Amino acid sequence: MHPDLTLDDVLDNPAWFSLTGVHAHLSEGSGGARRFRPTVSPFTALRDVADLDAWADLAALVGPGVQVPVTNAPEELPDGWVRGWSLPGVQMVATDAVADAPDEESVVLGADDVPDMLALTGRTEPGPFAPETYLMGTYRGIRRDGRLVAMAGERLRPGGATEISAVCTDEEVRGQGLATRLVLAVAHGIRERGEVPFLHASAQNERAIRLYRSLGFEVRRTVVFGTVHTPA
Repeated sequence: MHPDLTLDDVLDNPAWFSLTGVHAHLSEGSGGARRFRPTVSPFTALRDVADLDAWADLAALVGPGVQVPVTNAPEELPDGWVRGWSLPGVQMVATDAVADAPDEESVVLGADDVPDMLALTGRTEPGPFAPETYLMGTYRGIRRDGRLVAMAGERLRPGGATEISAVCTDEEVRGQGLATRLVLAVAHGIRERGEVPFLHASAQNERAIRLYRSLGFEVRRTVVFGTVHTPA
């Protein structure tokens, strides 16, 4: 983590600090706007959503009339920008109550597993997952009879903290605790590096929020996920 930044600083804008830090090699852009290579993730980030120059940098980066994801976009957008969809969410951070632990059945997933990872996320829809998303961090999965049936991994890494993401389980194996085991295994790897695990969830996904609370995560802040359209 940058010596002038606190954990709160980076968690308030995790995509930006991930794209300009650990994940700079996976990023595109300059000035006040960055994005991941499209084959890695659709996420974009602004240095400051109140900075008009950053919005101009984002428009130049992605081109005219393009829909892009921007978290916590302001109520009043710059001239020419149009709001797309929005979804309220929460950011949750691990407390000392999280009993992270390795999981012997799970394995680290890599390039050879991408087709299975895309198939699983396509069936379960945990959130955006692209062919090179696995490059963002360590992804762990559980196979049954050779079939990938559950997965979780690391996404944003803003410095001092790492996001747990792509938590998904096939319908036929739900209720067996696989998601819990994988979240705790990924959290274990994050803590082994001396970092704090965190995650995001839709505010409407009460089942997931209850699970994460039961594991020892607490809500740090509310967020608004959404998209905007660049000026045409």
